[in-house]
Amino acid sequence: MGHKIAVYGASGTTGQFVLAELEKRGHQPLPFGRAQATADDPAALDRALDTAAAVINTAGPFAVTAGPLIAAAERAGIPYVDVAAEIEANADTFARGASIPVVPAMAFFGGLGDLLVTAAMAGWDYADEAHIAYGLSGWQPTAGTLTAGQVSRERRDGQRVRFRDGELRYHGDTAPVLDWEFPDGTRQVIGEFSMADVVTVPSHLRIASVTNYMSAEAATGLQAAQARQEPETFEVDVRVRRAGEERRLTASGKDIYAVSAPLAVEAVERLLSGRFNVTGVASAGAMFDALDFLVSLDDVIQARHRS
Repeated sequence: MGHKIAVYGASGTTGQFVLAELEKRGHQPLPFGRAQATADDPAALDRALDTAAAVINTAGPFAVTAGPLIAAAERAGIPYVDVAAEIEANADTFARGASIPVVPAMAFFGGLGDLLVTAAMAGWDYADEAHIAYGLSGWQPTAGTLTAGQVSRERRDGQRVRFRDGELRYHGDTAPVLDWEFPDGTRQVIGEFSMADVVTVPSHLRIASVTNYMSAEAATGLQAAQARQEPETFEVDVRVRRAGEERRLTASGKDIYAVSAPLAVEAVERLLSGRFNVTGVASAGAMFDALDFLVSLDDVIQARHRS
């Protein structure tokens, strides 16, 4: 039986994908946005969530929308999921806590990497390093992506972010450029590329160092909003290391915005059916069985172990 699921920011690119995914799975979307309820209007948010079983927030900047939407979800007593890739907004959500199940960054950036690292860690109680490399064939950022990214950069004064020795560290040195061997071949990548994984992964896993890498062609494309044309392909390659041992897990697929929809909707379905681990704020890998979650989305994200 389907549920009524509120979708904030439903007119945006990711919001449209989420609406379609909900309908595909037999749910009734309740789309709304700033025209119906701005983030600073609690009464309007309450009305929008009045009959909803859960809410998915796809409207950035999440530095503005996440807190008020979580508060509204708490008043309604329903789970909250968002697709935030903003490092600082996600850190704020973890610091805030919640009385309901809350899953931030449940999308291609943040959620997928966290699921992969968690699955790769299986049986390990700690690791020395986690490396998450994004091999995108390109990047066609939406206006919303660029706006959210600008807000995030402004909050950290244009600095990049590392996770080292158990804490986030801000720095302004030049990012390294190196070659990364993906399953489909070697790509040039930008090292220490600031992504949400530096917040989601260490929120629940004992890993001393978390590092992101972005393919150079994608980093170059992240300059201006572009009309969505042929969707990019992706490989997300995760390497987890401990005491000289390495585990590797890779996911591949197509269209980073489209795949955020099944990630977010699968999360909501698991929250509503009791298949989750934490009441409160938790990343994808902490909230759900990571490997089972990845297997359930094998039609859109193919995750494979590598030797």
